[in-house]
Amino acid sequence: MDLSNKNIIHVKKDEIEYLQFKRLLEFENLEHCYTLSANNVDFVRENNKNLNSSYEKICKALNIERKNIVRPMQSHTDCIKNVEEKLEKAENYIDVDGLLTNKNNINLMLTFADCTPIFLYDPANKIIGNIHSGWKGTAQKIGQKAVYKMIKDYNSKAENIIACIGPCIGKCHFEVEEDVKGIFEKTFSYLRRNNDIIEKNEIIDGKQKYHIDTTLINRLMLEEVGIRSDNIIESNICTVCNSKYMHSYRAMGNKSGRNVSIIALK
Repeated sequence: MDLSNKNIIHVKKDEIEYLQFKRLLEFENLEHCYTLSANNVDFVRENNKNLNSSYEKICKALNIERKNIVRPMQSHTDCIKNVEEKLEKAENYIDVDGLLTNKNNINLMLTFADCTPIFLYDPANKIIGNIHSGWKGTAQKIGQKAVYKMIKDYNSKAENIIACIGPCIGKCHFEVEEDVKGIFEKTFSYLRRNNDIIEKNEIIDGKQKYHIDTTLINRLMLEEVGIRSDNIIESNICTVCNSKYMHSYRAMGNKSGRNVSIIALK
């Protein structure tokens, strides 16, 4: 299956497949991707016999070096770190879910299995960001906070920033109950878009179910902070709908592997 669409290209190269945003491919000084699961590519850390080969495949395909990869220990926080050196100590990146840098040849890597990846790029100041926005991160507004941090720490202007929202669990499959629905309703009611964000679904085993559109929420938050609407690009790919081609925790449970997003300045 080809997952390409108006915003995305599906690359099949040697023994690896990955997705790229057409908008980011306009910049020759950028490298980026979102990996798929073909050929046993899997970046889960624990008990993964395919981890080393997965690194080898993606590094070869993108022509990047593994030693220059910065990969934090993610834990669904709103913590975002600036990366200043290639070989910083791993303990600097515990409980970190967002990375920013203006340095060349630093490969920012995050892992995903339904959560929302957000690539950020300021072409005026040559700043990149890689953000992991699960439902908890989205509720904590990590994407928006990353943009504020780019503005504060790197003198970016919001109107220059490009934000690409990668494959994630779509509204079609992000089913929640009253507790999670209540968090989103309370947090984002000020946007006055609750009817678009939250959809009441059926009652199952006596429990009311709801579907939530986290991609729309992230778009609205990025627009709120000043990113132009036409600079926010969505992949329009649901990881659950396409779980044959990418890792999805909602589809596979504890057996799910991990996709990665990578972005780097050349």
